Amino acid sequence: MKLVKLFTQMTATFALLLSVSLSAAEVQKFTDPYEMISVVADQAFTRLAAEKDNIMADPELMRAMVNEELLPYIDVRYAAFRVIGNHIRNTTEEERDAFVIAFQEYMIATYAGTLTLYRDQQVIIAPSQDVGNRQIATVRARVIDPGKPDIVIEFKLRRARDSEYWQVFDMVAEGISLLDSKRAELAGMIRQQGLSRVTELLQERAKAPIEPAEPAEGD
Repeated sequence: MKLVKLFTQMTATFALLLSVSLSAAEVQKFTDPYEMISVVADQAFTRLAAEKDNIMADPELMRAMVNEELLPYIDVRYAAFRVIGNHIRNTTEEERDAFVIAFQEYMIATYAGTLTLYRDQQVIIAPSQDVGNRQIATVRARVIDPGKPDIVIEFKLRRARDSEYWQVFDMVAEGISLLDSKRAELAGMIRQQGLSRVTELLQERAKAPIEPAEPAEGD
């Protein structure tokens, strides 16, 4: 499978599984990471199937949907800090806060575009397991798309030391981490141009109009 195609499927699947038909005031919180992925996936398929035509007609609707429905289940700050990596010691609190906001908007735009690839795929979540007192958990899922090889996805979830609730911070498909790919994309720019400049670049990218994603070659 081509790398570009894999990343496209990863991003679309990630957004697909985590888009939930709940308003911000009604967001569910989960003490079981397996329950979280299962419930969210079930609701996501139902909603996306119902709204697919409207979203294809007006892709900007997807930005609002991702912003309202996806973000409550992602630990954006933790993911953003992972992207900054060791460069964080050379940044100020103000620079980090600005980057987190820009990174969030950038990811919203990324998910909004690739989520338009939804084509009624089926997702099978692995049976629940006891995670004990661990703060990091991995939930496996198998994406079934008729006529194509199954894709095994690993969702990485985290619960903070002061919380009992889980949030997603990364997804790994065929050994490739979505978070690591973003870190590889941005680390060089952060090192060479500084965090503030990269924040500006992400802000610019996030403002681009949402356009329906084109299926990868062979789809």
